[in-house]
Amino acid sequence: MSIQRCCPPARVATDDFEAQAALLKAIADPYRLTMLATLAAAEDEVCVCDFTEALPLNQPTVSHHLRILREAGLVTCERRGTWVYYRIAPDAHDRISDSLANVFQQKVHA
Repeated sequence: MSIQRCCPPARVATDDFEAQAALLKAIADPYRLTMLATLAAAEDEVCVCDFTEALPLNQPTVSHHLRILREAGLVTCERRGTWVYYRIAPDAHDRISDSLANVFQQKVHA
């Protein structure tokens, strides 16, 4: 039994959005967005201790969020002794913008 259609069928995009989904998943957290915004605005690197002090998160949780951003290629880091210093990746803005543009600028042709 089929349901009667109310309109002509839409053509569903068949692109593979795995890469875009992975990148967007990495930033889909308010704390990770806060960290990215901080790093994007910073003139220099930011120590993990700054995030631990400013956010209502303990150090392991801050490190977890930064690891997700690092694995997504959105931040870089350098360990100096006990502390780790983070920077926004040079291409982070472009990668996020390109991912969103790829999703929203797709034109499905019949």
